[in-house]
Amino acid sequence: MKTLITVILCLLLSSLVFAQDNNKETKKDTTKLEEVLVLSRRKLSNHRQEKTLSSIDDYLEKSNKVTMIKRGNYAWEPTINNMTSERLVVTIDGMQIFGACTDKMDPITSYVDVSNLEKVTIGSGQEGTENGHSIGGGIDLKLPSSKFNGSGFKSGLDLGYETNGNYKATGLDLEYTGNTFFISADGIYRKSDNYDAGGNEEILYSQFEKYNISLKTGYKFSETQSIDANVIYDKATDVGYPALPMDVSLAEALIASLTHYYKPEDKALKSLETKLYFNTITHIMDDTKRPVVAIRMDMPGWSDTYGFYSKANLIKNKHHVTLNLNGFYNKSLAEMTMFSNNPDEPDMFMYTWPDIRTLYSGIFIKDDFHFSAHETLASSIRLGYHNNKIAKEVGVQSLQIFHDTVDDQNNRFLVSLASTYQLKKENYNLSVGLGYGERAPSVSEGYGFFLFNSFDNYDYIGNPNLKDEKALEANFSFKQKFNDFQIGLESSYFHIMDYIIGEISPDVSSMTIGANGVRVYTALDHASIFNTYVNSSYKLSERFAINGTVGYNYGKGNDGENLPLIKPFSYFAEFNYNTPKFNAALQLDGNGNQSNYSSHYGENETADYAVLNLNLGNVFHNKLGKTILKYGVENILDTKYSTYADWNNFPRQGRNFYVNLSFVFP
Repeated sequence: MKTLITVILCLLLSSLVFAQDNNKETKKDTTKLEEVLVLSRRKLSNHRQEKTLSSIDDYLEKSNKVTMIKRGNYAWEPTINNMTSERLVVTIDGMQIFGACTDKMDPITSYVDVSNLEKVTIGSGQEGTENGHSIGGGIDLKLPSSKFNGSGFKSGLDLGYETNGNYKATGLDLEYTGNTFFISADGIYRKSDNYDAGGNEEILYSQFEKYNISLKTGYKFSETQSIDANVIYDKATDVGYPALPMDVSLAEALIASLTHYYKPEDKALKSLETKLYFNTITHIMDDTKRPVVAIRMDMPGWSDTYGFYSKANLIKNKHHVTLNLNGFYNKSLAEMTMFSNNPDEPDMFMYTWPDIRTLYSGIFIKDDFHFSAHETLASSIRLGYHNNKIAKEVGVQSLQIFHDTVDDQNNRFLVSLASTYQLKKENYNLSVGLGYGERAPSVSEGYGFFLFNSFDNYDYIGNPNLKDEKALEANFSFKQKFNDFQIGLESSYFHIMDYIIGEISPDVSSMTIGANGVRVYTALDHASIFNTYVNSSYKLSERFAINGTVGYNYGKGNDGENLPLIKPFSYFAEFNYNTPKFNAALQLDGNGNQSNYSSHYGENETADYAVLNLNLGNVFHNKLGKTILKYGVENILDTKYSTYADWNNFPRQGRNFYVNLSFVFP
């Protein structure tokens, strides 16, 4: 490991004196084929999405490297490289935000909507550490850029309906742009009843209702300086989770930021962006709509985060340097009240997150150095100081029951390194990268207290004495073009040391009625995860094209056990037809049988499946603007199926007809 770190450091230091940015912005398409690069940026566009009102979850699931874990019809948890949210850094426009649910019912992606965003940046492994430390990668949900183009008023209206679940969606956006001032506002409303799986089986507790409103305004002081303010309010109510024993009565977020931009002319410093931000999240789990439960309980949680970052871009000769100095302070608190069925017995109250305070400050430096017009060496380093503190003494006392020593504070110093060589020719691209990263345990892993996991039916106890999780990674991608045919391969391998996972503690009794027992977070000596995808496309004519993807994934610990939630063999194929005013796509999406499942961690085998989808779209122009019509049918054959990523194997939607209508007024 030391030898590999030394090699990475030498590569890094050889190019950190100067830099050059090689990120490519890739337009969103209906296929998974644009994600051949290790780092990709996808422009959100209702012109090219299958549905104008696709959720951010649907959008992210188009990526090879991203899979969404589903516990219901709402708020799916993103994974990258078969690693869940603890091993990722997910930010909104560079802002750190932490969910308030101990059961991960509220991933960060659930608190924004596509109407809020301009693009999504997905970074694999250590390529995703610009905004924080991670092992698996990073997702940054980018807000729209400031506009001072003097284009005046613009507006748009979106309407959507889907037959399965009686799903309705409505969106409205308004914008005024002057030469020195702009203001924009948008809102979206989504509501769904219970949906039906294949064969018209109603999936109870799969309903949800969601509102999202955002307001952004900016002022331009001069040609080099401007400022903008952004507020997002997101509220979901009556959210059912069919795979879990509890639902959610409220998931609410307020996200606010103030950003200053400085773009000097004809200097090495090309831009300086400084942001101050605040966000607060309230999440309330309850079981009042479940007809039969062993014991009633309430489980509210709160998360408040204050933070900043200052990002600079410098260009000098063949180099482009990116600097990011950032920090945040977070307060996470969650509690549980069990209501006794016997009026003579008192209710039981406890903290499941005992008011954990997290303070972080760090710096990220990336240098993209161009050897020539075709060759680039991209190197990066992130250094960070991470401090956890248990604010409530009862939290220390509770954890001392399971651990000999528990300090109320824990300080960590984290390191991330990465170097990637890229060769780009007219007909082929090649990329080879190495990385080393560290991450601190999450709040649940370090300080959680009797957190019930319905996946393996165990209560979980945190361990504040866990070591930092560390990973060595190697990645490779290659894309070759032969006239109208294109084929690409992308692979990544992660050797993860001190792999954090729960192990059974046979001497401890569970708190949850019916649980199999208690697991305490500990660490495997090491674990390995391997991912590979082959992407291909063939252009039959100017209007017809065929695309396809096949993927294989592998994950195993040093104890010989398969890791949980590792994607089986997967495939995707699409035949599409495009004209300037009409498009159509027939898709086949499926997985093979999940034979390498992890029974040790509560996983069972899932059968193979294949689903057919048909997507169509039209664009109509008129004097007032244009109208975009998207329509189609998902799961044409009404297949009843579930995937490895469906919590407790609850089935996905059966046949679904949808129509989305958008009016754009320039």
